[in-house]
Amino acid sequence: MAQKYRVLHLGDNIKYNHDVYQRFSSEFELIQPSAAERERDEFKRALQERRWGDFHAIFRPFWNTGGEMGRWDAELIPLLPSSVRVMASAGAGYDWADVDVFAQHGIVYCNGAAASSESVADMTLFLILAVFRNLAWSHQAAHSQNPQQFADAHKHSPLTARNPRNHTLGIIGLGQIGYTIARKAYAAFGMHILYHDLVRKGPEQEAAVGAKYFAELPAMLAESDCVVVATPFAGQTLLTADTLCQFKRGARLINIARGSLLDEEALLQALDEGQLSAAGLDVHAAEPYVHPRLARHGRVMMMSHNAGGTVDTHVGFERLAMENIEGYLLRGKALTPVNLHMLRGEARL
Repeated sequence: MAQKYRVLHLGDNIKYNHDVYQRFSSEFELIQPSAAERERDEFKRALQERRWGDFHAIFRPFWNTGGEMGRWDAELIPLLPSSVRVMASAGAGYDWADVDVFAQHGIVYCNGAAASSESVADMTLFLILAVFRNLAWSHQAAHSQNPQQFADAHKHSPLTARNPRNHTLGIIGLGQIGYTIARKAYAAFGMHILYHDLVRKGPEQEAAVGAKYFAELPAMLAESDCVVVATPFAGQTLLTADTLCQFKRGARLINIARGSLLDEEALLQALDEGQLSAAGLDVHAAEPYVHPRLARHGRVMMMSHNAGGTVDTHVGFERLAMENIEGYLLRGKALTPVNLHMLRGEARL
């Protein structure tokens, strides 16, 4: 009988997809380090000691647990046994993992963006409404319990509020999440979709959402009434003071990607000077802390990094992590690989 692949399970026990887990656990030999072993120093020590021997995959099914060892970087990844072929993790973002270093070691990294696309896109629709309809102003006034503030918002916020229909929506990054946002905004609001990405979508995908492609970001910004940031963090701030000056004057900005992509001081200046009319932020540069002036700003709607935060998303994260490992180890093809294009030579299959 062929020996089973071994999978390192980081984090809590399975919660939702018990039928999938029953199959998964029958296909692989699972190793689950204790909470103490997941702390960075002890985790490194365990890898150096080869405490778990050779294993072939790393499985992290939940976002809130299994990450106690901190950043997966050039200090940690080389300690993995050479047998490791794939890491599948919950979560859409992967700024905590150096996927290029994984690639250098022949390891495919898979994220869970496909599982969170619906939830993130729905939250983005809310933020689109918020920035077009001055909802932050109205929301703050109502919560103030101050009748003068209430009357002011009731009387004056409609004077600059607009319907999203027939406005242009520029999306930076038309991956799983970005495309779902485009589909919903196109169907629900009748918005005109523009997008910038390193890889252009096919003609059929563009036609399905009426999308117009821009190879250069400044050209798209200049035509967009509202811009949504839906691209992974690639190590540097994307929206700087200079970039914000390239926006159409009075445009709106929504960030549902990573707070580090946006210079928050530059955003404040753009709002104060009228370069931007409103902003919707699900993510923040110094989470869990938020910029105090942005938090008080009447034209900024803020959330607590909850765009993908639904039970549906967590169920999907858990399932997709298992299916990525099954797909790669048993059939040679992961479902949602992030760094496959970076692999130097053949991955270890």
